Amino acid sequence: MTDTPDPAAAAGLASLSFEAAMGELETIVRRLESGDVSLEESVALYERGHALRAHCEARLAAAQARIEQVSLGADGQPAGTAPFGEA
Repeated sequence: MTDTPDPAAAAGLASLSFEAAMGELETIVRRLESGDVSLEESVALYERGHALRAHCEARLAAAQARIEQVSLGADGQPAGTAPFGEA
């Protein structure tokens, strides 16, 4: 199995917030841990969880990139500071 989510499953995730995706993931984990789901449903839940995980990772990567963009100046140094040795 690859880390690339099914495009059909991913299509429904595009507008899902990070928090909502994490909440759904927590629900999926609880359901799977309960042992009260059929094998077929377990596989479907696992697939959905896999897509949610990929969505959350993408959201986190985008947030990290935004933070780095704001935190670094055009010279690649932290914003508001001079390069080492240039006071």
